[in-house]
Amino acid sequence: MTRTIEVDCCVAGGGPAGVMAGLLFARAGCKTLVLEKHADFLRDFRGDTVHPSTLEVMHELGILDGFLQRPHRRVEKLAGVFGGQELYLTDFSSLPTACKFIALMPQWHFLDFLTETASNLPTFDIEMRAQVVDLIEEGGGRITGIRADTEDGPLEVRAKLVIGADGRASIVREKAGLKVKDIGAPIDVLWFKVPRDVGERDEPLVNTGPGHIIITLDRGDYYQCAFIIPKGAIDTVRQKGLDAFKRAAVKTAERLGKHIDDLKSFDDIKLLTVKIDRLEQWSRPGLIMIGDSAHAMSPVGGIGINLAIQDAVAAANLLAEDLRNATLQDADLDKVRKRRLWPTRATQFAQVEAQNNIIKPLLSNPGKMPGPPLPLRIVASIPWLQRKLAGLIGLGVRPKHVTSPEKYKLS
Repeated sequence: MTRTIEVDCCVAGGGPAGVMAGLLFARAGCKTLVLEKHADFLRDFRGDTVHPSTLEVMHELGILDGFLQRPHRRVEKLAGVFGGQELYLTDFSSLPTACKFIALMPQWHFLDFLTETASNLPTFDIEMRAQVVDLIEEGGGRITGIRADTEDGPLEVRAKLVIGADGRASIVREKAGLKVKDIGAPIDVLWFKVPRDVGERDEPLVNTGPGHIIITLDRGDYYQCAFIIPKGAIDTVRQKGLDAFKRAAVKTAERLGKHIDDLKSFDDIKLLTVKIDRLEQWSRPGLIMIGDSAHAMSPVGGIGINLAIQDAVAAANLLAEDLRNATLQDADLDKVRKRRLWPTRATQFAQVEAQNNIIKPLLSNPGKMPGPPLPLRIVASIPWLQRKLAGLIGLGVRPKHVTSPEKYKLS
């Protein structure tokens, strides 16, 4: 039998955008259900970087102290190693925020914290292992709910508002027939783990070698590594063999050499296909898209989580009160796109420029140890530019503050 649930707001996707949207709409007094297709949040492809803009949202919600009790590492300056030369590129100390650092936190801790916090609200619920399969559409093309497959059988959720936040391979986007504009990305990422000796000195995140770039995320007893390769080069990497891959990794980030032999096969190395795209239209009557399902971002700058959170905050600011009061009009939904399109376009433009003018040149010459690119040398030599870059990375373009209603206090 098909179960049927009626809510004010149904959110498809339990990533950063979806869970934060669920929390904010529920906090405003809207009966909210989040659908997440997996059984838990334990997936390594989820980003780790929680920027000052997101930490400021936590501060405004009164939950920052609890959040910072979760395991994390604080990054107050971003640095990179280029041909053996270490450069400091940002300084977050001057940001006008409660937290003047990036928190590197495995995303499962981030999402667990948000869902546990939201679950204290009488208007919030989340259903795990709920795979969205279709939208419910009624006369005139209005979206009125979601159909999902669950452990307990088919589920129909009837909702006054559907929020699509189910990622870059969005089922909601596909079923809604929304067109995607492909911006293009010249890179892919190989994702793998290497053990880390506890007590090792803090190391730069960005490491470059001859024709290679590795981002190393410190997760305490291991490094989560992102090995950047040219778009579509995975077959070439595999043909050269695992030993060649490990040699390249160690030449790029020497500290990985102690434990690189823990990589036993290419099964230990996962491909993350990089996309940059965005929707031309973010809404239909009854439906709004946010996060990666509205705009897939490159990993450059690690800003994907934070842009998604900003979307959720904007959506709640603009829509939650009217949804609670049953005065929300379909024409209101496009306000989210209008508010968030320019920051999205500006951020994607900056990512494309970084890919074309910094990353591609570093990858282009495998026979030569790279020196620091000229734009980065300039930034590293001028403290004012380091602070400006910290603002762009840490706060983003036109950062949002929480102004949505608080019917229920978070605890």
